[in-house]
Formats: sequence, C-alpha cells, structure tokens
Amino acid sequence: MTTRKAVFAAGCFWGVEHLFKQLKGVISTTVGYTGGYTDNPTYEQVCTGTTGHHEAVLIEYDPGKINYQELVEYFFEIHDFTQADGQGPDIGPQYRSNIFYLNDEQKQTAQKIIMKLLSLEYDVQTGLTQFERFWPAEDYHQDYYQKTGKQPYCHFRRPIDWDKKQDDLPRFFPEDYGPGMI
Repeated sequence: MTTRKAVFAAGCFWGVEHLFKQLKGVISTTVGYTGGYTDNPTYEQVCTGTTGHHEAVLIEYDPGKINYQELVEYFFEIHDFTQADGQGPDIGPQYRSNIFYLNDEQKQTAQKIIMKLLSLEYDVQTGLTQFERFWPAEDYHQDYYQKTGKQPYCHFRRPIDWDKKQDDLPRFFPEDYGPGMI
C-alpha cells in the first residue's frame, strides 16, 4: 500500500489528533512541532511562544480511502479557522491555524479550499506554509486522549456546506497567507 502524509496545525494537538484518528483512511498520526526555528524543541519551549513552532499533527493516510482535499476540508471543520491568535482558550503563536503543504499539489488544493471559504464570506485566518521539518512531541503527548480517557475541550466537528454555490469566487490567491500574515 502506498501512503501519503499531511501536516496540519489547528490549536492544541491533542484534540486535532483525536479527531483525525477517527477518519477512515488515516493510518497513523504523530503530534509534534513544526514551522519554527528551534531544533528539537521541547513542549516547555514551544509553550513560551518564542520558538516559532506550531503544535501540529503529522498524518499518514491511504489515498485510496481518503484524499488530501477531504483531509483539508475536515481540518477546517474541526477548529475555528477564523481565530487569529490561537484556538479557544489556548492563546499564543504555537496554537495558530496553519496548513503545512508538502508539495505543489497540496498547496494548490489548500489554496482552492481557502478561496472557497473566502467566497463563502468566512474570515480565514489560517496560514499556508511550505513544510520543512517536523519534530515529534514527547511520548506522553502521543494519543493523549486515548491514554487519559478524556475528551477534546476545544475541538469538535462543525460541518461546512462545501457545495454551496457562489458566483463571486475570487480570481486570485492572496500571497500573504503564511507566517507573515499572522
């Protein structure tokens, strides 16, 4: 079986991982840190908001069961992508919403979905950044909700009507999406 990878940041990685693990076609998830400039950061370092890293989830999936577009759409449905400074009660740069694309196809897919959301008049605050490196979080963060029996406190699915027709689709993608936008 050929698998592919995707990387998303949508606030506290515990809830994001928990919800993505429920999707048919998701083979594995790893919570960790990406997008910053500190090598091999610790949770304590990332929590200071000074490493540039996001709490993120690396997803390995089977493209025969779920495609990247479906993952991106689901990503937007499980967090508040209109919040610029974190997610719910988790405030700080490490909790910002961001898609880290691994190739041009992923970038174009994410751009298309962001443009659709903008056409639906959502105030999208999600960054779009080229993936560089992923640092796995400490073991006690992996499968956190499964280990503790708790439930996510700021992540749940809010379905979006992706089929809603809009005549006013923007004709270009704003180039200011990414780390400089936030």
